[in-house]
Amino acid sequence: MTKAIALFSSSRRQGNTGMLMDQVADQAGIEVIDLDKMNISPFNYENKHSGDDFLPLIKKILNYDHIIFASPVYWYSVSPAMKIFLDRISDLLIFPELLDTGRELRGKHAYVVSTSIGRELCSTFEDAFIKTFGYLGMNYGGALHIDCTEDLDINRHQNEISAFVNIIR
Repeated sequence: MTKAIALFSSSRRQGNTGMLMDQVADQAGIEVIDLDKMNISPFNYENKHSGDDFLPLIKKILNYDHIIFASPVYWYSVSPAMKIFLDRISDLLIFPELLDTGRELRGKHAYVVSTSIGRELCSTFEDAFIKTFGYLGMNYGGALHIDCTEDLDINRHQNEISAFVNIIR
């Protein structure tokens, strides 16, 4: 199996997106990192983040070929901790001592796992990931999105989950 890891963020760890990501992780045999439990400071142009978890997390992620980004759709966007993480990727693009680290994201495969109260994944939500991945030279492998208008029924969506797991293998 190709090496994969998931970055997860939600205000409810045991909510719909958390349960969906746990099912994907169980079937794929991958680790899920909860961004909400990490100490990741917001981006700033002075690079004053000593001691936070961002750079060690990036170095860990670089050991994997496939990276899953999991967040519920919050007002057409990602959860706050996911947004902070994505913003911090700027560190890898503008601070000279981190440019080589940022280049290591090139060629990685990136995916999105999400839930919302809509049948289709919100295009503004997905486009933010697609454009970010493209800018970083990452390959977008697609999304697993589940409509949770009536909460998540894992059994009802098993075919979609299994198909997604097969993609990341």
